[in-house]
Amino acid sequence: MKWRRMPLGPIQTNAYILANDDGACLIFDPGGEAGKLNAYIKEHHLRPLAVLLTHAHFDHIGAVDKVRKEWDIPVYVHKNEAEWLTDPSLNGSSLLTGQAVTAEKANRLIDKEHELKIDPFKLQVLFTPGHSPGSVSYYAEEENLIISGDVLFKGSIGRTDLPGGSHDVLMDSIHKKLLTLPEDTLVLSGHGPETDLLTEQEQNPFINGFTL
Repeated sequence: MKWRRMPLGPIQTNAYILANDDGACLIFDPGGEAGKLNAYIKEHHLRPLAVLLTHAHFDHIGAVDKVRKEWDIPVYVHKNEAEWLTDPSLNGSSLLTGQAVTAEKANRLIDKEHELKIDPFKLQVLFTPGHSPGSVSYYAEEENLIISGDVLFKGSIGRTDLPGGSHDVLMDSIHKKLLTLPEDTLVLSGHGPETDLLTEQEQNPFINGFTL
């Protein structure tokens, strides 16, 4: 499997493409610039199978409809944020940008932790709320990586001051879900560069409690 990070949209949110050698791929968090994303897919002769959302804040959903319609593929989101795609007051766009960002409702709702099989991909869906009430992380065990959205960043964690956020819940998600994975697991975050769990356990001040 190969992965590609593409910062897209108004605040350069990381979208990810996870592809196998045959060109089948999954698209995670297409936050904007649908033309750029779709052009990359066409240029590399990829075959999208689904759009997977870690959560439904506006900066993660801006290109959802154009990507979904271009490739005729389903969109997945957690049930706790089923209404966020269509409601700018919930997805934060009206609060933070003053402009409504919306998308049509998701085709598939995630309602529990489980192994999600989208042939040929197998992902473990982990419920990791705190940044938002429906945040999920997608763990690809065979590829030794997790797409964590805005739960965990290199040297930081997701903000919890938006509606539905909770610092205590977020830290619980990080410690009980992410940090139980192998230490060398690659973390693909919603913003910024990739990292790994061992680095964050040793250097992230929000996790190890150490500050200069």
